[in-house]
Amino acid sequence: MSNYLPEWLDSIGILNNSSIFHNPSRSELVTQALLNKEGELTYDGALVTITGQCTGRSPDDKYIVNNRNRTDLWWGDVNKEISPDSFDQLKNRITAYLSNRYLYVVDCFIGADTDYQLSVRVVTEFAWQALATQNLFIYDQNLDHQKPDLVILAAPDFKTSPVIDKVCSQVGICIDLDEKLILVAGSKYFGEIKKSAFTVMNALLPDSDVLPMHCSANVGIDGDVTLYFGLSGTGKTTLSSTPDRKLVGDDEHGWGENGIFNFEGGCYAKTIHLRKGLEPVIWKAANQYGSVLENVVLSNDEKVPDFDDASFTENTRAAYSLSKVDKIVPGGMADHPSNIFFLSADAFGVMPPIAKLDQDQAVYYFLSGYTSKVAGTERGLDRLPTATFSTCFGEPFLPLKPNVYSELLRKKIFQNKTNTWLINTGWTAGGFNNGYRMPLPYTRRMVTWVLNSEHLGAEYHIDPVFNLAVPNEISGIPEEILYPIKTWQDSKEFSRIANQLRRSFDENAKKFESYLLMPL
Repeated sequence: MSNYLPEWLDSIGILNNSSIFHNPSRSELVTQALLNKEGELTYDGALVTITGQCTGRSPDDKYIVNNRNRTDLWWGDVNKEISPDSFDQLKNRITAYLSNRYLYVVDCFIGADTDYQLSVRVVTEFAWQALATQNLFIYDQNLDHQKPDLVILAAPDFKTSPVIDKVCSQVGICIDLDEKLILVAGSKYFGEIKKSAFTVMNALLPDSDVLPMHCSANVGIDGDVTLYFGLSGTGKTTLSSTPDRKLVGDDEHGWGENGIFNFEGGCYAKTIHLRKGLEPVIWKAANQYGSVLENVVLSNDEKVPDFDDASFTENTRAAYSLSKVDKIVPGGMADHPSNIFFLSADAFGVMPPIAKLDQDQAVYYFLSGYTSKVAGTERGLDRLPTATFSTCFGEPFLPLKPNVYSELLRKKIFQNKTNTWLINTGWTAGGFNNGYRMPLPYTRRMVTWVLNSEHLGAEYHIDPVFNLAVPNEISGIPEEILYPIKTWQDSKEFSRIANQLRRSFDENAKKFESYLLMPL
């Protein structure tokens, strides 16, 4: 522990700490987590932890301090206000709670490009969260921030009070963009720490002409860069983690003057139904010593993860360092992208599996951020999908108004002549209840068709519902897959559902229609 760390902790109100683990080794954190009974080891040595009631983000419990000095913040359902006084009071209550406890302090960075990098200090009461921090942020054990740019105080076992703290529940994720301080209370789910830091970057980077993006990225053998935008469950991590390309990162990137750069130093991959044969890169990294598995069920005897068991949640996760991935881009930076894929898992089964977008369509689908979700917990109960739209494929993490991000996207794809594509990783031959999920090998083939430049000179037809340019044929893909109506037994039912989804797009677009026609 550095000499000045106790003084720094005192300065923010965390007092009388005799046991502080400052940038401990991963093995020490694993040992501490086991001694504290925070988790248990798998057969391969990964640390499994259960996060309790919160197995995902709590979007209704996220707040941003309204200091009345910015006019570009996007207030509403996503970004709710908390007053400076209420934030300071909650901070004082959390720092008092963290006093006189074992604490784990990790110094790290967010942002691989040093021109835009933030130094980060995470203070948490759990060893496993410190381990996940070292895995997911950019970490070097020799780091020692005297004055970190961003501070995250995580007190998962501290319950907020709606009456005292002016929040909605016993969970509170509060961000002060001016002070660059994040409070995470009442939730053990590590995604709250990760995504709160992402939110801060989303607020700061546009001022430097950098587009912050909720996307994965990889690089081909010839240096071509590809981005994959998509909401949870659409294949963002799966499609970017392939043995034939080098991974930049799986979730959060910036696009600046120097090209694209990873925010993180690791991956936070979904593991539900993880298969070694289909996702070998993720499988190998998740099943290693030092990786953290959230809410994954273990067999009682051999301690083998059951990635099909959703007893705790379907949102099971693996947090692992990029050092566990064989083929990565050293330094987390790459050139400007040649291709961008917008991924949508359409559970209605009516959108084309691949389409080439012009510039206006790229902005439209970027602002739409479409996928669909299915309610219910048991298959066979006629679960009905619902259309889900998340602006810029990352609405919960956008503190600024949408046009800030859409104008940056339009500018950068124009300047760099970047091709944009829509990929439907959802259903075909019917919807969720009577069709089937697009086979992953088909989706991979469509992606490689683009990346290998096989699309050059291709002929296209216009999808009559969504007005999208769809290839007439792709070698290795059954022809009817490229004409979704041909995969349905009832063409009238297809048209009814497709037009209904189109109307959902149109209705959603009303909230950002003023942002669609921006000058280059």
